[in-house]
Amino acid sequence: MIGKLRKAMLLCAAIALPVTAQTPQTPAAAAPTSAAQRHNPPADGVALAEALRLVDIWLDSVQVYKRLPSLTAAVVQGDRIVWAGAYGHIDAARTIPTTPSTIYSICSISKLFTAIALMREWEAGKVRLDDPVTTYLPWAKLAASGEDSVPVTVRGILTHSAGLPRESAHPYWTGPDFPFPTTDEIKATIGGQAPLYPASRWFQYSNLGLTLAGDIAAATGGEAYDAYVQRHILGPLGLKDTRPTFRGDELGKRMAVGWGALKRDGTRDLLKPFDTRGIAPAAGFTSTVEDLGRFAIWQFRLLRTGTPEVLKASTLREMQRVQYTDPDFRTTWGLGFAVRRQGDRTFVGHGGDCPGYRTTLQLLPETETAVTAMATGAENPAPQVAQIFQLLAKRQGHSFKAPAPASVDLAPFTGVYSSQPWGSEFVLVPWAGGLAMLSLPSETPADDIAFLKPRGGDVFRPVRASGGEMDEVRFVRDARGRVTGLSRFGNISKKTRDLPAFQMR
Repeated sequence: MIGKLRKAMLLCAAIALPVTAQTPQTPAAAAPTSAAQRHNPPADGVALAEALRLVDIWLDSVQVYKRLPSLTAAVVQGDRIVWAGAYGHIDAARTIPTTPSTIYSICSISKLFTAIALMREWEAGKVRLDDPVTTYLPWAKLAASGEDSVPVTVRGILTHSAGLPRESAHPYWTGPDFPFPTTDEIKATIGGQAPLYPASRWFQYSNLGLTLAGDIAAATGGEAYDAYVQRHILGPLGLKDTRPTFRGDELGKRMAVGWGALKRDGTRDLLKPFDTRGIAPAAGFTSTVEDLGRFAIWQFRLLRTGTPEVLKASTLREMQRVQYTDPDFRTTWGLGFAVRRQGDRTFVGHGGDCPGYRTTLQLLPETETAVTAMATGAENPAPQVAQIFQLLAKRQGHSFKAPAPASVDLAPFTGVYSSQPWGSEFVLVPWAGGLAMLSLPSETPADDIAFLKPRGGDVFRPVRASGGEMDEVRFVRDARGRVTGLSRFGNISKKTRDLPAFQMR
């Protein structure tokens, strides 16, 4: 207890605001009530811009403090990508800056495109979800396990409930060469693999299962898998930067090179490129955050208008509905889509994890909001995506309680300030007529954010969770009138730099 109290006192001395200065986390905005509202979500443009500005600054710090070689992210609302950010470098020499059009391996997000391909065949009456997989792939018969089981069905492989082994019997996640099998090699070994569990008994994520889903779509569609998805999905949706192949010819040019996990000495290993070959339906795609943003826009448009486009809207709804719940009641899955309930909000999407690359795409259909992020290295960007959703909701629902904040020009006070030696730094940005403060680095900015209410001139007051005002914070200026720091409890925290220009799309 003494140690915690001493630390809190030191942080106060360094001008860091205490946890009690935070406002309670606000609930998500209510779902739109009409098609027009869904098309143009009723978000305050200023509120959205302020939230995204903090997101941009925070993600920049994530890339720096986690030493990620490359990181990109994008946010979709309705029919447009409202913001995209890029940080770090894409080449081995770390000289070429990352951009929102940087290409990454998206690995298991590939499964969404495979599921769409298979559901197209279902719409055409060529596939039935509760048929055994062997109806369409006679060679895909596993060894007997000796346990009583219902058949391994198409629905079972789409929901990862078929009890299949996670992988084909090849060591393709093993470096440095990552020897992925061909389709013929998968066929040659599948008969020697036994199910892990009886079908429909437990959730077991399976790359083998979604590989078989792609093989079914190709078999019933009458053309090679890569040609099928290009002609029937990627082309019609205008996803020009999304392909079912690794883009080795563009490595270090448009495609980011892959890096391993951070080692004790602070370095990472540069990984060899790989070819997923027969596992492509489960893990072979490459894309950009901009293209996955367009992919999300298509889903929102389809669900909103009901006009068939690649799929029927009813089919996509069925894919994004919970089709299987694990006995632990914590894991739920649709047809290809992961489905997650958080509070009163339902998220759908998928993540991807391949050698050197981590990616995620999450959609909140009720508000037509989507967030996607891609990184090189072994760090999962899913926590960042979750925090972006929370920051958007927090700003949308935030207001300073009475008395109203004084009307002042907030621009001179924004910037990055030093917290040394007690912390690294903190940032101040405009927020609902006052300032939001966030210490960096932060794993949970939506929880760590604090607020300053302007009281006139250079005087601000931190606010309590209840909305009440606390002590005085006064900004310091130099002889030319420029803000150079802020003073709290008689201690000065220096401003180290101004914020870069920020622009939404």
